[in-house]
Amino acid sequence: MTTGSPWFRPANGPAPEPIPTDAYAPAEPHAPAEPYASTESYAPTEPYASPESYPYEESAPYAGVPQEGPYEPSYRPHGTGGAPQPGLDQTMPLQAVEEHAEPATAPPAGPGRAERRRAAKGGRGRSRGSAGSSAPAPSASEGRPLTRVEARRAARAAKESVGVVASRVVGELFITFGVVMLLFVTYQLWWTNVLAGQATDRAKEQIEDTWSRGGASGAEAAFEPGEGFAIMYIPKLDVVVPIAEGISKTKVLDKGMVGHYGAGKLKTAMPSDKEGNFAVAGHRNTHGEPFRYINQLKPGDPIVVETQNAYYTYEMASILPQTSPSNVSVIDPVPKQSGFKGPGRYITLTTCTPEFTSTYRMIVWGKLVEERPRSEGKPQALVG
Repeated sequence: MTTGSPWFRPANGPAPEPIPTDAYAPAEPHAPAEPYASTESYAPTEPYASPESYPYEESAPYAGVPQEGPYEPSYRPHGTGGAPQPGLDQTMPLQAVEEHAEPATAPPAGPGRAERRRAAKGGRGRSRGSAGSSAPAPSASEGRPLTRVEARRAARAAKESVGVVASRVVGELFITFGVVMLLFVTYQLWWTNVLAGQATDRAKEQIEDTWSRGGASGAEAAFEPGEGFAIMYIPKLDVVVPIAEGISKTKVLDKGMVGHYGAGKLKTAMPSDKEGNFAVAGHRNTHGEPFRYINQLKPGDPIVVETQNAYYTYEMASILPQTSPSNVSVIDPVPKQSGFKGPGRYITLTTCTPEFTSTYRMIVWGKLVEERPRSEGKPQALVG
């Protein structure tokens, strides 16, 4: 059936109904369409405002765009007078709203549920020790007083551990030990030489004063231990040192003097003896170090001993760089390792080696080449 369809009608059927020209006007059956009004009928009674008065162009709403209210056109088509209806123009109210509206600010969003769960889980999983050491303890300045647990944690965090205290004590001990060692080295290498220099100066003055007062000239073998009785000169080494009786470390050697082996099994001859070995000992380092450079002596270098009555000049003959401290044969009347072939008048210098140790002994031997009375003046070795 095509009856009722506007597109398919029988040939003898009625004519189609006309389409009304005005969508808003009620349809009249079989009424001819009303002719359109002239363009003047659409003109507004009042002129439109300038474009600056509204930023948007009036138009029908687009499909799908949400509107805050029902769309109301600012004009009416033919049949409603054609004039704009007062109060229906949406341009000015929108403009007014845009001028006075303020941007809405959303309240700051707090942590979400997931963040709160993670924070709670992290707080429960953290150990008591790590929480006390890593997280700062809350204080009353944050807006609330400390709880008892928080106060205990803060006290434990502020208290130093046993390891920290022990490391500080050990560090202070090491520093103290280092300072003490530095002071000891300074004392040994420098201050002992200063003290020995003062002691040898006094001993030398005392010996010369005794000679000037005319002491017992024939009693060289009767000197008391520690008593000075002669002066030794080593011109090549610029050494001038008093000789005292005995080899006591505190009474003789540590005072910077040279000591004569003159007691017990180590007793040796005096320079005035017509035969024998005049043996002496001295420090190589510290306490005046009179024999520090005797290893630099060469055969023929002079060694002079001055007594109250004479000058005894010896020439260096040989050296034994290292031997045991128990090798007492080096001070025999005729030392076996000296190279001397028979009895004579010899001199032996003994000292410690290597430097700054007392592990071994260094030996230097010499042979008498001249005996000169003091009344005849100094020997050539001292004058030159």
